[in-house]
Amino acid sequence: MNPPSPHAVRGEILHFVADPAHDARALEHFADGLLIVRDGRVAECGPADALLPRLPADAAVTDYRGKLILPGFVDTHVHYPQTDIIASHGEQLLEWLETYTFPAERRFADPTHAAEVAGFFCDELLKNGTTTAVAFATVHASSVDALFAAALERRMRLITGKVLMDRNCPDFLRDSAESGYADSKALIERWHGRDRLLYAVTPRFAPTSTPDQMALAGRLFAEHPGVFLQSHVAENRAEVAWAAALYPEAASYLGIYDHFGQLGMRAVFAHCIWLDDADRRRMAETGAAMSFCPTSNLFLGSGLFDLQRARALGVRVGLGTDVGAGTSFSMLQTLNEAYKVLQLGGQSLSAASAFHLATLGGAHSLYLDDRIGNFAPGKEADFVVLDPRATPLLARRSGACATLEERLFVLMMLGDDRAVAATHVLGEAAWQRSASAWN
Repeated sequence: MNPPSPHAVRGEILHFVADPAHDARALEHFADGLLIVRDGRVAECGPADALLPRLPADAAVTDYRGKLILPGFVDTHVHYPQTDIIASHGEQLLEWLETYTFPAERRFADPTHAAEVAGFFCDELLKNGTTTAVAFATVHASSVDALFAAALERRMRLITGKVLMDRNCPDFLRDSAESGYADSKALIERWHGRDRLLYAVTPRFAPTSTPDQMALAGRLFAEHPGVFLQSHVAENRAEVAWAAALYPEAASYLGIYDHFGQLGMRAVFAHCIWLDDADRRRMAETGAAMSFCPTSNLFLGSGLFDLQRARALGVRVGLGTDVGAGTSFSMLQTLNEAYKVLQLGGQSLSAASAFHLATLGGAHSLYLDDRIGNFAPGKEADFVVLDPRATPLLARRSGACATLEERLFVLMMLGDDRAVAATHVLGEAAWQRSASAWN
C-alpha cells in the first residue's frame, strides 16, 4: 500500500529550535514557507520555493500566505471547571476559592454538566490557538472522564487529573486520602497514554490535603512512570503563611511537596511567586517546572513572577492562562500581561522570548519537546495561523512595522482570539475563523 499523500501548508512560518534568551540562532523564519505534513506529523519545513517542486502532484496545499504560522500554543496551567466564573469580581486567592471556585466545582458532580463544559472548554482553547493544555478538573472522577473524552474527540494533547482535597474545603468537594488514591489510580489506568492524553496527579495545594493524602499523591507519582503531577505553590502571601502553619516542620512551602516526593520531572507548579533562591535551585535540581500565570496573578493581586531568577537558576518555565482567575483563554493576551508583569519587576520580555515561552518553551517545561513545540521533522503537526490584519487597528499597526520582532510584539500586545485565523491539530484544521467574524 502506498503511503498517504502529504498535505502542505504555505505561509509565513516561524518556529524555534532553541531558547532565544540563550541562542541568537534559536528562531527559524521563512517569509514564504512550506510546512509538509504526513500522517499528522511534520515531514519537512522550509522555504516554499525549495520544497514545492518536491511535492507529489496530488498533494493538497492550503494557502495561508499573508498570515503567520507558528506551533500550537502550550498552556501549562488552566482550570476547566472555572470556565463559567471567569471575570467574576475579584477577591484575594483564599476568598476567591470560597466565593467562586468551590460552588462552581460542586456542579461537576453531574456528568452531563461536566461534559458540556469540557466540550466548550476544548473548543475555546482551539479557538485561541492552544493545542496542548495542562488542566485541573475537580474532585469528581467523572469530571476527568469528561475532559479526557472531549480532548480525545478533538485529538488534542491534554494533561489532566482528579483533584485531591481531603481537608479545608466544603464537605461536598472532600474526598479521603484512600478514595483519592483509588480513584486516581483507576483514572490513570483508563486514560494515561491513550492517544495523546496524559494523566497528572493533582493535589490542589498543600493546605487542602492532609499529610496522609500528600504521601499517597507522592506514591502515585512514583508508582506510575510517565505521569505528571500538578499543583499550586507560593501564589499568595496569606496562602504561604497558611501552609507554614499547617506544615510547621517544612523548611518552606515548596519543601512540603519535596518531603512527600512530589518534585521531579513532569511536576508542574503554578505561580511560584513567593519563593526564594533555595527553592528555585531545588526545582532546577529535581527538574520540576514553574507555570507563569500573569493574568491571574494581576487579577487576584498575588504578586509578580520573577522570570529572570528562574532562568538564571535553570528552572523550566511555561506559561499558563489560569482561567478562571486568569482573565483570558488567549495566549496572546497572556503574553501581553506577562510583558507588563516583568516590566513592573524591572525585567524585559522580548517578543521572540515570549513566543518561545508559549510554544517550545512550554513544551520543554513539560518534557514534551520531543513531540511538540516546533516544526522539526517527526513532531506532531499542531499549529496556529495568526492573522496580522485581523482587526483594523492590528492591520494598521502591523503595516507600520519594520522588523519581524516588532510585528510579533504588536501581535502579542494587540492580538486576541480574533487574530487566530485557524488552528490545526495533527495537520488537520480543528478550528477556522470566518472572514467576516469581526465585522
